[in-house]
Amino acid sequence: MTRNIGLKVKDPKRECDDKNCPFCGNLAIRGKLFEGKVTGNKAKQTITLQKDAPVYYNKFKRYARGKSSIHAHVPSCIDVELGDTVLTAECRPISKSVSYVVVEVRS
Repeated sequence: MTRNIGLKVKDPKRECDDKNCPFCGNLAIRGKLFEGKVTGNKAKQTITLQKDAPVYYNKFKRYARGKSSIHAHVPSCIDVELGDTVLTAECRPISKSVSYVVVEVRS
């Protein structure tokens, strides 16, 4: 049985026993939502995702491509592949560089 995390996202298709899962474990989510493209999935239960956003330079009256990347925890009940678009939510720090958790795959 999955619990309500307070967001309108699809529930995962299977159960897991991950304590850092917002649906099956006891990880609370709060703060920002981050949507981006998966650029790396080599670490165990962790992905790297990149968000592209235009940056405006007033001096040149032009836009440039801006990028920011974060690490996010992947619960074992969600399958994520390289190149997928995912929605992540902010949570407490899970490790030194991981403070987001994947809540939905949108691809």
